[in-house]
Formats: sequence, C-alpha cells, structure tokens
Amino acid sequence: QVQLVESGGGSVQAGGSLRLSCAGSGYTSSGRYMGWFRQAPGKPREGVAAIYTGGDITHYAGSVKGRFTISLDNAKTTVYLQMNSLKPEDSGLYYCAAEGWALQQDAYNYWGQGTQVTVSS
Repeated sequence: QVQLVESGGGSVQAGGSLRLSCAGSGYTSSGRYMGWFRQAPGKPREGVAAIYTGGDITHYAGSVKGRFTISLDNAKTTVYLQMNSLKPEDSGLYYCAAEGWALQQDAYNYWGQGTQVTVSS
C-alpha cells in the first residue's frame, strides 16, 4: 500500500521559515521524481519543486527559486522542502507527490493528503 505522509505545515509570519517533510513507502522511488505542489483557495494547483531520485537534479517554480530548497534523505524515500523568506502568497495546501516527472502534475502517480501553510503579513 502506497503511503505519503506529510508533516511540518503551520502558520508563520512573513519572512519566516518552515520545513515540510514527506515520508513515502510502498512504491519504487528510483528513476523518477518526488515533488511538492501547492494550491491556494480559488486557484489551480501548481508545481513548487521537484527532485530526481536517481541523481542531483532539481526543478523550482520561478516564484520560489532562491527561497525554497528541496532535498531527499539517503534512502530516497523522504523528501523535504525548506521554505525561507516566506511570503503571504506562499500560503496554501502543500501536497507531496511521488513517481512523477519534474513539475508535471499529471505525470505523478501518488499524492499525499496535503499540509496547510499559512503566511501572515
């Protein structure tokens, strides 16, 4: 059974930091990407960051580049998203996804339930 369990969301003031974690199990992680996506109320879900489990390749949305960092643990099953210099527009429900490709949402096979991030001004 595939499981993606996210944690680390919460409320923070603008300029603050949060670190999201997503522990995955029950699927093959090699040769594909793990990623983070987010959805704000009334907006479509968008790609935030993705990391290739087979090597050191990352992709970031332009709006988060330089502020967010995606990383994997040594087992390539837990993905992290370090979010610094947070802005109110970063608020939303953050989803972890696995067995996908870069920031292409439709390419991902598995999704977590989401963790809420709220940034106040």
